[in-house]
Amino acid sequence: MRTVDDLIKHGVAGRRILVRSDLNVPIKDRKVADDGRIRASLPVLAKLLGHRARVIVAAHLGRPKGAPDPQYSLSPVADRLAQLLGRPVDFALDTVGESARLLANELKDGELLLLENVRFNPGETSKDDAERLSFAKCLSFLTGGDDDGGAFVEDAFGAVHRKHASVYDVAKLLPHYCGDLVRDEVAVLRQLTGDPKRPYVVALGGSKVSDKLAVINSLLPKVDKLLVGGGMCFTFLKAQGHEVGDSLLEEDQVDTCRRLVAESGGKIVLPADIVVATEIADDASTQTVAADAIPAGTKGLDIGPTTIQAFAAELAEAQTVFWNGPMGVFEVAPFAAGTKGVGEAVAAAPGLTVVGGGDSAAAVRALGIDANAFGHISTGGGASLEYLEGKTLPGVAVLEES
Repeated sequence: MRTVDDLIKHGVAGRRILVRSDLNVPIKDRKVADDGRIRASLPVLAKLLGHRARVIVAAHLGRPKGAPDPQYSLSPVADRLAQLLGRPVDFALDTVGESARLLANELKDGELLLLENVRFNPGETSKDDAERLSFAKCLSFLTGGDDDGGAFVEDAFGAVHRKHASVYDVAKLLPHYCGDLVRDEVAVLRQLTGDPKRPYVVALGGSKVSDKLAVINSLLPKVDKLLVGGGMCFTFLKAQGHEVGDSLLEEDQVDTCRRLVAESGGKIVLPADIVVATEIADDASTQTVAADAIPAGTKGLDIGPTTIQAFAAELAEAQTVFWNGPMGVFEVAPFAAGTKGVGEAVAAAPGLTVVGGGDSAAAVRALGIDANAFGHISTGGGASLEYLEGKTLPGVAVLEES
């Protein structure tokens, strides 16, 4: 794949460059609640601006239904982006309409324009190739096109598993390059799927087994240990014949979990103890119980201290670690210890440590774990998992085309 550095070598001053960034961040009271993804997008934007490119940023926020929706506006993101860049950010009131065209044409060297949420246009996510391509052409026209020096940089790894107009089709229309985020993500994931150093330990959490089933099937033959926590562990515990009270349970996955454990050769490590409560609240009354003794009427909401120690022991010697998904309801204080403990153990592991984006990356920031202690923190949980499952990522595949 050609990189943004390759683009810069050919000169970008005065050229309009369309950058697909991942700015899909939580918004609360019209302010950015967690700016991790915005910060991750800064290096490529700053690099292009520093070489006097005229930068047009396309991004999405949430899942609007193909029409403008104020709650999903990128306006608060524009404000935070300007603060972090330390320079003004123009904001278009539409995606490819009059506001976007006017502001794009008025861009000067070293200036940046953020378009409104691309998912406000139905062509962005359309299953119809023609409709998607039509929207992509409108986006590409904002750069003036190839004849006028326009180019496309894909830096939104969190979106590359989607065959969307601003991810896939635009790359078909303009000279295309991968940003630093995509380059680094692909390089790290290739290490995880190639010939990783051993021991290779994967820690999986999150709510549902069904969400992680494909990646479990793909990783089990390759890993030395698979540590299972989060809400998904209760379906595994049920498969072992244990009662799980009112804990999250996918009955239709119990047989699958039983088969996975039986065929894993001892690789799957399940919790030994669980933190339970009757409600999810900051002042909840909690108990720590054995994993095979969850009381009726209670919910398992975190892994217990014995399990944290056991998982940490497996991670202590690991030369390759992939962690995806929290170990409990980490957003609520009484149920955060498991995620924090496992996160700190992953960070302390001696080899390559990869955090698989999404809730795991959010937990690192929320729980005060040193982000610099990890080898790599992904910005795209879903994209990371699909890559590890062996799926083709459309937004990466198109970058590999000449």
